[in-house]
Amino acid sequence: MEAFIYDTPTRVYFGKDQEQKVGEIIASYGAQKVLIHYGTQSAVRSGLIDRVKEKLEAQGIAYVLLGGVQANPEIQMVRKGIELCRAEGVDFILAVGGGSVLDSAKDIANGYANPEDDVWDYTLGTAKPKKTTPKGCILTIAAAGSEMSDSCVISDSGQRIKRGYGSPMNRMNFAIENPELTYSVNAYQTACGAVDIAMHTIERYFCPGRDTYLTDAIAEAIIKSAFKAGADCLAHPTDYTARANMMWASSLAHNGLTACGRSTQLVVHQLEHEVSAMYPKVAHGAGLAALWCSWARYVHKDNLLRFLQYAERVWNVEVDYDHPEQTALKAINKQEQYYKSIGMPTSLHELGVKAEDLEKLAFACSRSKKRTLMGVRPLTYEDILAIYRMAL
Repeated sequence: MEAFIYDTPTRVYFGKDQEQKVGEIIASYGAQKVLIHYGTQSAVRSGLIDRVKEKLEAQGIAYVLLGGVQANPEIQMVRKGIELCRAEGVDFILAVGGGSVLDSAKDIANGYANPEDDVWDYTLGTAKPKKTTPKGCILTIAAAGSEMSDSCVISDSGQRIKRGYGSPMNRMNFAIENPELTYSVNAYQTACGAVDIAMHTIERYFCPGRDTYLTDAIAEAIIKSAFKAGADCLAHPTDYTARANMMWASSLAHNGLTACGRSTQLVVHQLEHEVSAMYPKVAHGAGLAALWCSWARYVHKDNLLRFLQYAERVWNVEVDYDHPEQTALKAINKQEQYYKSIGMPTSLHELGVKAEDLEKLAFACSRSKKRTLMGVRPLTYEDILAIYRMAL
């Protein structure tokens, strides 16, 4: 196992009605004024925002609202949030929503705490936040894992740029996770969530490393649980057990646990970020489903033993040692069939991606042919383009 630092400081409040504690939780941080950051009007219509306001008022905590976060959160919204925090003297940020809202809140918290920086530089990787504003979240969609991760993904649709950055400053102080709040998530977003959750760990599973059998066992359990929970949630949207397992899998899949002892670069995520940057209506999970199987078919020969282990332990495919490649491909095909069974795309064509844009996607993903993605095998511009073409 490679050396690693494992630090997950986020305190999780998990279970029914845990959002009722939000006022006393925030009060414990000494907060005087809170920015409540949320997405669409569904959080308002459901009454969740009103319940949050009521709990803050009961603790004598003032608040200001900022809604309107869209999928693939925009830097323009982040800048708006920073200015609002400055004008109102906010000292705590509460994100109410899914991964997009949480990432927007993280970036606001970092930009607000470091006024000498241009917050967009964090996304570009030309600066790092030195401090942050205290923040927490009430999770309403199980998918991105942002509630416990050190990751933050922000877009600039005008420049067609979508990138993520990691920092300890991105960790939430707390995460409230009530699975009942995800009952109303529609089938498509539920399926996208199942893909994204599993992919956070699948990608780590195929990162360089060896002799990590404990990490492997944890990863395999999370992957299988995410796939099962996703299918169960689709069949029974208000099944508490299914929603609870999916929500907890979301947190564990992306908090660093399943990368311990292995190098980490989420290659398929990098491929997908360019797709949803150029095509903003593409849901992240759908983009991952459209790309992963093509990536796997392109690279499986470069670490065949790893793919055989994955086939046997995750998809229960018996290893044919006389024809090992067929075993790997059978597992990849099974994953592809799973995606189809939950209504996810398995090609970029299904997402409306055009053949004439593939070279632009590869050029952007390779940072003008200057970046190589490191994973099962190094992927240059030519490799990236080949995978996009396979996925079309």
